[in-house]
Amino acid sequence: MKTDKLLFGAAYYDEYLPYDRIETDMEMMKKAHINVIRIAESTWSTWEPQDNVFDFTHLHRMLKAAGKHGIQVIVGTPTYAVPAWLAARYPDILTRTHDGQERYGRRQNMDITHPMYLKHAERIIRKLMEEVKPYKHVIGFQLDNETKSYDTCSVCAQAKFHEYLKELFHGDLNALNHEFGLDYWSNRIDSWEDFPDVRGTINGSLGAEYQKFQRKLVTDFLSWQSGIVKEYARPDQFITQNFDYDWRGFSYGLQPEVDQWKAGCAVTIAGFDIYHPSAQDLTGKEISFGGAIARSVKKDNYLILETEAQGNHGWLSYPGQLRLQAFSHLASGSNSVMYWHWHSIHNAIESYWKGILSHNLKENATYREVCRIGEDFERFGAHLKNLQKKAPAAILLSNEALTGLTWFKIHESLKYNDIVRWIYDALYELNIECDVLSCYDIDQFSQYELLITPALYSASDTVIDALRAYVEQGGHLFSTFKTAFCDPMLKIYADDQPHHLTDVFGMTYDQFTDAVNVGLREISFAPSENSHEKADGLYEAEDTRGSGSICDSDDAASDSCVRRWMELLQPDTAETLAFYKHPHWGSYAAVTYNHFGQGTAAYAGCYFDQPLLKDLLRFLCGDAGITIPEAEFPVIIKRGINDAGREIIYLFNYSDDIQHVIWHGQDCSLLIASKTTTDEIIREGSTICLPGWDFVVLESVSQGR
Repeated sequence: MKTDKLLFGAAYYDEYLPYDRIETDMEMMKKAHINVIRIAESTWSTWEPQDNVFDFTHLHRMLKAAGKHGIQVIVGTPTYAVPAWLAARYPDILTRTHDGQERYGRRQNMDITHPMYLKHAERIIRKLMEEVKPYKHVIGFQLDNETKSYDTCSVCAQAKFHEYLKELFHGDLNALNHEFGLDYWSNRIDSWEDFPDVRGTINGSLGAEYQKFQRKLVTDFLSWQSGIVKEYARPDQFITQNFDYDWRGFSYGLQPEVDQWKAGCAVTIAGFDIYHPSAQDLTGKEISFGGAIARSVKKDNYLILETEAQGNHGWLSYPGQLRLQAFSHLASGSNSVMYWHWHSIHNAIESYWKGILSHNLKENATYREVCRIGEDFERFGAHLKNLQKKAPAAILLSNEALTGLTWFKIHESLKYNDIVRWIYDALYELNIECDVLSCYDIDQFSQYELLITPALYSASDTVIDALRAYVEQGGHLFSTFKTAFCDPMLKIYADDQPHHLTDVFGMTYDQFTDAVNVGLREISFAPSENSHEKADGLYEAEDTRGSGSICDSDDAASDSCVRRWMELLQPDTAETLAFYKHPHWGSYAAVTYNHFGQGTAAYAGCYFDQPLLKDLLRFLCGDAGITIPEAEFPVIIKRGINDAGREIIYLFNYSDDIQHVIWHGQDCSLLIASKTTTDEIIREGSTICLPGWDFVVLESVSQGR
């Protein structure tokens, strides 16, 4: 979905303020060029303090004040935190999880399948929609908040799971027992009435299927809410949801509890929350990776509904970083930047999750930087909105693979999202832009010069056949260990590994182990002829890239550059790019490369150090015909085509140090720079200075790339 302008704003809660200052806040927002606020998503108990008793005073105050000041509004359905009276009346609305019965207090503690929860949730949604109906400046609606199943294992949820399995297996318990291997340890189920509590299962196939079912509950719940909202929404109002990511203290990887590609059917524009380290730890990786997933959900631009202003402890940005972060979101394809939240909260759990304003609610350095961002968005937004991106490489992600490797761990310290980020972060640092695909996107494989499958543990024959066809028809595939190991039910394939791809990769294996004191030797990641071809925005600086020789030293084994996992690959037609360096495993290949049909397929049977991975990716990208700029992190280059058909090029500096960029390519106008915002033309050989934590934006003079 396209937008007519960049949206810039914050979540705003009049209900939380220590005193009445709504007019002051709105005036400060207008000064900062904020043009949208998010409201209502977490205030069910305010709107309905008692059963069927409603008070929308704060809602109308916010809506009227925003309208008066020309600020648009996104209204959230307040269903992710239930009021105390509802939990008291129906105690089993608080869900039962693997950890036991929930207690009242925290948010997202309810059973989203409970009939009484759904009844009361529908009532508050309909009441809210009626209240906001007259306000023309309400531009869209947010469904719930960071919705998940909340691990509901309630009686109601498990009953629905039994019906789901009956449909999946056509009522045939013998088929269910066979596919899930339930004869093992006498887990066999011979009567639907005897179906045990799923929380106790030790069977990975059954447990993973229940987690898949829980993801379906999220899709069903959001679709249900969307259907209600659509009854009231105008044609010009969008519906969104603020999806989030796996959490490692910040947004990290694919969300394990939601199938976002399926849940995306409930919305008209994808919305996401992205949080990340700041100050000395700011890299832009989470913004870029999160953006790649966000683009993939609707195959279109998206909204950043939440990101940090000051954020939690340790997240206070250096001067200039907030602006750098905001434009990084745009460079990945977002049409908005919205902060959680406008003002810091004075009590409750998120008292130290600071907003734009600090607890004194006065102008501060963060607010002044927000003002500058808002001015930039207003001035240049027509050039930057609706950025269309086309990456040369794609990473194939899978919720099923993630779940499978949660049940059957590669290593206690190596998870699926670690492997995904291992690959993505290396590409990011090399300035190779990368899209994300799901296993529903097999028809899009051919659009990419390089397709990467990190630990695609669980894969159907349909997906595997699509990978075969991709390579056979001229594509370039790179897969890591644990790819094509088991079927969607987590049943390990009974043929040679990797399943149905041994000829594609030109190798096979049947043994694997932890990597202990293992290095790599005879590494031959030779760059192809075009791997260092000059590209637009070439950054010329001292070469600090790693070398393939890093693991080929005498002390490589003790340094253990192969970490945690290794598969003992046996090449057939494949060329060995690296062998293990080990007194017993040294005859086995670690990395292989094979020609198949008109394409190529590389396979890494182990997890190794990032510098060597970057060398391998340089080789594979060059082989696929992907031009690799010499620019590397901390200089990051992002590209896209704007509404006018002109290329927009962002040059970011994620460091304290000044960086210099030598421009090579077509003539561009200097659209945004720290000291210059003129129509200055950047020509071949021009030097662009990037101060620390700063950026420039270029726009091509002619249309297209």
